[in-house]
Amino acid sequence: MDFLRPSRWALEPEESTFAPTSRWSNKDMDPVPPNQRTWTTWNFVAYWVSDATNTAVWELASSMLAVGLSWRQAIPAIAVGHVIIAICTVLNGLQGARLHVAFPVINRASFGFWLSYFPVVSRVVLAMFWFGIQTYVGSECIYQMLKAIWPSTARIPNHLAADANITTSGMMCYFLYWLLQFPFMLVSPQKIRFLFIAKSIVVPFAWLAIFIWSLVKVPTALSLEPKHSQLSGSAFSWAWLNSLNSALGIYATLSVNIPDFTRYAKTESATYVQLIIIPILFTFVGFLGIAVTAAGEVLYGETLWDPLKLIDRWDNRAAAFFGAFSFLLATIGTNISANSLSAANDMTALFPRYINIRRGQIICAILGGWALCPWEILASAPGFLTFMSGYTIFLGPFAAIMIVDYWIIHRCAVDLPAMYDPHGRYSYWKGINWRALVALLVSVPPTIPGLAAAINASITLGPVRHMFDIAWLYGFFTAGVFYWGLSAMFPAKETFIPAVILDRDVLPTRASSTDGETDDEKKDGKVSVSVKPEGL
Repeated sequence: MDFLRPSRWALEPEESTFAPTSRWSNKDMDPVPPNQRTWTTWNFVAYWVSDATNTAVWELASSMLAVGLSWRQAIPAIAVGHVIIAICTVLNGLQGARLHVAFPVINRASFGFWLSYFPVVSRVVLAMFWFGIQTYVGSECIYQMLKAIWPSTARIPNHLAADANITTSGMMCYFLYWLLQFPFMLVSPQKIRFLFIAKSIVVPFAWLAIFIWSLVKVPTALSLEPKHSQLSGSAFSWAWLNSLNSALGIYATLSVNIPDFTRYAKTESATYVQLIIIPILFTFVGFLGIAVTAAGEVLYGETLWDPLKLIDRWDNRAAAFFGAFSFLLATIGTNISANSLSAANDMTALFPRYINIRRGQIICAILGGWALCPWEILASAPGFLTFMSGYTIFLGPFAAIMIVDYWIIHRCAVDLPAMYDPHGRYSYWKGINWRALVALLVSVPPTIPGLAAAINASITLGPVRHMFDIAWLYGFFTAGVFYWGLSAMFPAKETFIPAVILDRDVLPTRASSTDGETDDEKKDGKVSVSVKPEGL
């Protein structure tokens, strides 16, 4: 029974705990010490090469062909979307590089200590959804590799219902992939960068080989004809905007929580490369996906937007095995970097006394890997795009509020120790920055009916449904403008300081216990702090 007691699972308080008590932080939430700031410019290049060589990016681009766009229409949507995401990523990432803390902590300066939990919980849920989707994609890779070695794998009888959208062999492969990627979730964030380096070397060459194969089989002039373009007028305009929204949504998550990784940067200048590398890489991978998908349509007579379905048609078993392996490696790297690590960082903020990054990744693997049925989401190309777009309802406003608050309202002058104190300068009104709350209420609800109509075709909304087609852009600019305006008209004067505060001096413990802490919490925690403007 002792095994089930919460106290049995409590983390040991660390001497470096930065918060007033261990109730509010642990070692993984504290600012990264200088000896652990190991990420250089090349590590960030490898990181984004790793994330761009992602099956979902390939599928996003090629699935645009399935919904009626031509490649000439889809490529600009991908490029424009990722230029916008790159700008947001650098602006938010610099906060992590300067303060060396993760997204859940930085978020408190703009949303308020308690309201910040809403973006954090939202991010946990979204990361778990993505984790499940990527795990399902990885299971398809396992299936193709097994089928290349043992062709009889394709003849395993199915004992699941036809409407389950997954077969018995598919479920077996899903479990095998889940087991395969699990050990990588136990590697520390400082060392996991070596996985990104390996992936950034192996996967691009493999995908270029697949692209060259498509050129040899089907000349580009034939495969990339604009025959896929089936839309015109307003139908085309809204389809293009929806595709742009999907391009924004696919990595809008990291544009918000990129501080989870930039906190490990040696210097803030190491993060600047993201501004260039993100749009180039994602647009190039999108082009590869479109070109290979178009060639596959000429060869096989259908739009195979899922590259694993394309590999399934290959007769060369060695090519099928290594092609599937490249997608397997791509999926593992992306699932760790963009999903499990992000969810784990958020969970440390929710339960710092019991959850660190390693435990958070394990929880993500169990809940995100099995509870969300990702095979249902990936059942069709329109469903995939709808899922991508659904992310943007919240992520656009989150990104805008963080950017406006740090760069425009507070002009980079923030109080780092106060971000760990529920009664510090970022408590605002009862822990809620009502300006951020109003910005969310203005920007999010108008797009929800469109999301409902996109999921359920029987819902009729009329022109209002198009709000969902521009959900990220609408949410970003609406939330940003409202937050800026409200902060200018009703400034939170207690949060304004002349210069950034990064350090602290220890003072006696506060006399009262109005924060509701118990005596035990005071004993094992840190005392209240004052701060001074030197570096860590």
